[in-house]
Amino acid sequence: MKYIILLGDGMSDQPETEHGGKTPLMAAQKPSMDFLAKMGRSGVLKTIPDSLHPGSEVANLAVLGYDVEAVYEGRGVIEAASIGVALEEGDLALRCNLVTLKGEIILNHSAGHISTEEADQLIQYLNAHLGTDSIHFYTGVSYRHLLVIKGGNKFVTCTPPHDVPGKLYEPLLPRESDANGKSTSLLLNELMFRSKELLENHPVNRARKAAGKEVANSIWPWSPGYKPAMKSLKELFGISKSAVISAVDLIQGIGVYAGMDVIKVKGATGLYDTNYEGKAEAAIEALANHDFVYLHVEASDEAGHEGDYDLKTRCIEYLDHRILKRLLEACATMEEPVTIAMLPDHPTPWKLRTHTRDFVPFTIFRPGTEPDAVDRYDEAAAKLGGYGKLTGRQFMEALLLK
Repeated sequence: MKYIILLGDGMSDQPETEHGGKTPLMAAQKPSMDFLAKMGRSGVLKTIPDSLHPGSEVANLAVLGYDVEAVYEGRGVIEAASIGVALEEGDLALRCNLVTLKGEIILNHSAGHISTEEADQLIQYLNAHLGTDSIHFYTGVSYRHLLVIKGGNKFVTCTPPHDVPGKLYEPLLPRESDANGKSTSLLLNELMFRSKELLENHPVNRARKAAGKEVANSIWPWSPGYKPAMKSLKELFGISKSAVISAVDLIQGIGVYAGMDVIKVKGATGLYDTNYEGKAEAAIEALANHDFVYLHVEASDEAGHEGDYDLKTRCIEYLDHRILKRLLEACATMEEPVTIAMLPDHPTPWKLRTHTRDFVPFTIFRPGTEPDAVDRYDEAAAKLGGYGKLTGRQFMEALLLK
């Protein structure tokens, strides 16, 4: 038996009072997802421990069966793995967004989804002016970058910028969570304010402003941590060979620590215009020589952060028509049977424009297994599924029959 998880990031939502009472997942035309639910068994999954924030890094680690409270060390360290930055003892790694500040508020967590080419110019400029022997900026993808501070202290409270669009930024600046983190919090504040001065009139931002685009006029560091001690999926579950496919460096970094082959797809953007067909073909090819494939699609999460109900609905439909349909057709012809699982990592309600810790709907189709009574895939239907409520590692155990 082979296995594939198709993960629609942030795909689920909260109950609606408008749009006919339908969430984007309920409103979407998604025959392949509904078929998968009808032929499989469904349930709901808690991916976020009560002790942790509802971030994608936490949720995806949980979906993959990790004890998140034991291994979690922040988002920055995962970003480091994804771009090949080897952390040393005492290195503090932080995710470093390029953001748009307007007046006193955080206007946009992604600087208008700035291109990697533009962002690289800004990150290199910051490194030249703010970097030292102990401070280094590394270019990632689009607005998502890395800040490493040698000898930094992780006891700093930072706010994920995608959680606070439209909020005043000064009350959300980094602060120490205990006395040990004070010097690091002061350093982060200094770097943020100096970045504002440096980036405001950079040629990249002048060009973006002239084109009517949002500018990347500040950094926003968050999710500090040290290199984690994670077992591979082979050590955890005996999976001999696994692969991850994602446009998001965070998910690729998790794959590195999990011992997975990272497969990159040309034209994969993490947005609604991603290369859906290319991702589907990459997953089908990966199944030929891997036992387990984790196919992650970011688009619905970004639509949720944008507060766009229609776009989120459309992203779900793209996932259904342009990826899952192809997977179902291809897996039906493979010599070795393939178990297919479908789920989000967390909800990203379009009204809230941020992640929540609600249970997420999942379905698992295993050839030859008796289905339950669920005949569609959405938040309400999954609650009636045969798996009931699962938490963390229980999902992978159900998938792999462990």
